[in-house]
Amino acid sequence: MITRTTFAAQQSTNRRNSILLVIAVMAVLAALGFTIGFGTSGAVEGGYAVTGGAIVLASLLSVGSYFGGDKLVLATSGAKEVDQKSAPQLMNVVQEMALAAGVPMPKVYLIDDTAPNAFATGRDPQHASVAITTGLLQKLDREELQGVIGHELSHVRNFDIRFSLLVAVLVGSIALMADFFLRFTFWGGGRGGGNRDKGGGGLVVIVYLVAIVLAILAPIIARLVQLAVSRQREYLADASSVELTRNPRGIERALAKIAGDKEVLEVANRATQHLYFTNPIKKFEQRSSSMFSTHPAIVDRINRLRQLTGEPALVQSDVQALTGLD
Repeated sequence: MITRTTFAAQQSTNRRNSILLVIAVMAVLAALGFTIGFGTSGAVEGGYAVTGGAIVLASLLSVGSYFGGDKLVLATSGAKEVDQKSAPQLMNVVQEMALAAGVPMPKVYLIDDTAPNAFATGRDPQHASVAITTGLLQKLDREELQGVIGHELSHVRNFDIRFSLLVAVLVGSIALMADFFLRFTFWGGGRGGGNRDKGGGGLVVIVYLVAIVLAILAPIIARLVQLAVSRQREYLADASSVELTRNPRGIERALAKIAGDKEVLEVANRATQHLYFTNPIKKFEQRSSSMFSTHPAIVDRINRLRQLTGEPALVQSDVQALTGLD
């Protein structure tokens, strides 16, 4: 029996999962900060102090990324702004999707690269930008292009860029704190609690050892959660694109076509890959080794889209053709 879901059901599930994952990252940050503070000082107050310091650090990093992160991403991607005169079809499609999404017209950029892909950036709908590769314009028809632009403007409408920024800053703060603590411990700075003479020395040593374990595992756990958040937001943007275009075929064909394209997007890197419509770093590339996927599998994304229309899942031959391409 074919199971059919609704836009609202998929969107509600993905939003709820994303929020739970962010809470999980915040819990890891708090646990790491408290165990480091308590383990090194031997006092509960020390745990609170380090946790507070971690929150301040995350806040400062957030402010810098909030106001300058989009400009940095566009610059490192080699994106050039275009207008109605230089890219009329692209501008018309973006205008259509912006009206459908109920967001202001974003700035539109082109990346001179034959690999088909796109991404959205900016801190909110009033300060949003969409970047599209020249390969995307050359290799996709209008319906497919609408599906991709609808996906990217859904990221803008759903505040995914800001949401992902929050998670990235939290994960970065965890990595910085863990690295500093492990270096501090390695060079003999940590003593397993400064107040052992006041009692509770055994507990302090245990907490200190827990802090060391957490410092090793927390960055890995946080990174996995970050990737899970990214995948949830991609599912949400796919469903929202269908809601805007009323045409699930466009984005489905775009996903399959981009996944099957062998061109390498040279300007993409590990810091920006999560922004793109599909993972720009192909599995056959050397730079993809030892990396976790920032995007859901193409087969899973297409099958979730098919659930919206009650269509059957991809047949085995299509699954085999798409497996391993993303």
